[in-house]
Amino acid sequence: MTYCVAMSLDAGMIFASDSRTNAGVDQVGKFSKMRVFARDGDRIIVTLSSGNLSITQNALNTLDQRARSGETQLSLWNAASMFDIARLVGDALREVKLRDGPYLLQNNIDSHANFIVGGQVRGEPPRLFEVYSEGNFIEATSDTCYFQIGESKYGKPVIDRVVKRSTGLLEATKCTIVSFDSTMRSNISVGLPIDLAVYETDSLRLKLQKRIEETDPYFQMIHSQWGEGLRRVFAELPNPDWI
Repeated sequence: MTYCVAMSLDAGMIFASDSRTNAGVDQVGKFSKMRVFARDGDRIIVTLSSGNLSITQNALNTLDQRARSGETQLSLWNAASMFDIARLVGDALREVKLRDGPYLLQNNIDSHANFIVGGQVRGEPPRLFEVYSEGNFIEATSDTCYFQIGESKYGKPVIDRVVKRSTGLLEATKCTIVSFDSTMRSNISVGLPIDLAVYETDSLRLKLQKRIEETDPYFQMIHSQWGEGLRRVFAELPNPDWI
């Protein structure tokens, strides 16, 4: 399983994904679920993926290969909008599932896969999309400014309480790390390292791209202080007077 989250804020965008894959308790591997396509000054495209690893890898590799071929057809490098790019991702996902899905089904292997696609193309504002397994997609709005895929339920409450469209990049990054810590606390199928990317609106280059390992001092501090803080606040809450 996996956990990915992306936020579209006034100040910019946050992207984060874990890197654990497993097909059983004794088959655990690490694969990055974040892919960045960047041309500084022109476009920044970030994808996060969950679900069947072969399906998501093949869909992205199909897009990358076509973009590198130099053909005149619509590609990641000549698309005029993030909407067109989200459509390309959805089309590639459908194509790979149509080709490989029936063979996976014969062996009772789930071909379900999802993407989060976000970034900015020069000439339009940053945009964020969630691409469903069927290839259709929705766009983030001011009311719903973030998307999660994978094991989303454990990290959702803290994001709902903290993040708004006006939230700054530093605070949103901190909230993202807390969200991952909460998820990993409750689900062993999500694990370090965490791939993190931070984008500042209209910069057309990544502000930060970092892999957070288990030994990272900031993550260690968040893990320790968040747990202690929750226990302290809980202890300070008054007991119910109706028992």
